[in-house]
Amino acid sequence: MNLVTVAAHVHSDWSYDGTWSLSKIATTFARLGFDAVLLAEHDRGFDAEMWVAYRGACRQASTPHCLLVPGVEYSDPTNSVHVPVWGEIPFLGEGVATGELLRRADESGGFAVVAHIGRREAWRLIEPEWLRFIGGLELWNRKYDGYAPNAIAFDLLRRHDNLVPFVSLDFHTARQFHPLAMTLELTGELAVEHVFDALRNRCARPTAFGIHALRLLDGPGWPALRALERTRKRAAPFVAQVRSKAQ
Repeated sequence: MNLVTVAAHVHSDWSYDGTWSLSKIATTFARLGFDAVLLAEHDRGFDAEMWVAYRGACRQASTPHCLLVPGVEYSDPTNSVHVPVWGEIPFLGEGVATGELLRRADESGGFAVVAHIGRREAWRLIEPEWLRFIGGLELWNRKYDGYAPNAIAFDLLRRHDNLVPFVSLDFHTARQFHPLAMTLELTGELAVEHVFDALRNRCARPTAFGIHALRLLDGPGWPALRALERTRKRAAPFVAQVRSKAQ
């Protein structure tokens, strides 16, 4: 069994709001100790031809020290529910309704994760029939949840133990760097196809600060992180003001 450390939900400049090139992501994330990156480009502006080109670009930008795994973050027509999907699959369409998107992903052999359910209260839109098509759920999205896991996501994961808890950076800029990673158990060498197999087989676990992320929710770590996140939110307007004046 080959254990690898993976950064999940990362955007490059192939996304309309991404800023980093694929090559910069590969070199920087390798330096930070990641073996692979699960990319999740926005579906906006993508099509089948661009998907083929993007997969080729990921292969070209990968290095012996960091594998770039192509993926797309699909959004529904109202831009409320977002679903990153990974797999050796075709492009599934732009702005597809979530139920249909999940069926397409399942039929083609993809692995789908529901992202940042706290954004726009997306958790309220999750329909029970979706659950048989979903492989994972983001427990902790660095961009939207901040310094603490999402309490509603944790509750959903406790009630649906078939879902893989994901800790994700939702990386667009260096501000999203945080000690969150997925540990995958591969049956072979580090390769895109083996990463896909590990995801489909649920051979993945979330880590935060180098330990299993779910352990943080069983002891003093959970209230400490929530207190830190409350402090961060209170300080955010002041920090933004300081940054604005410095520019």
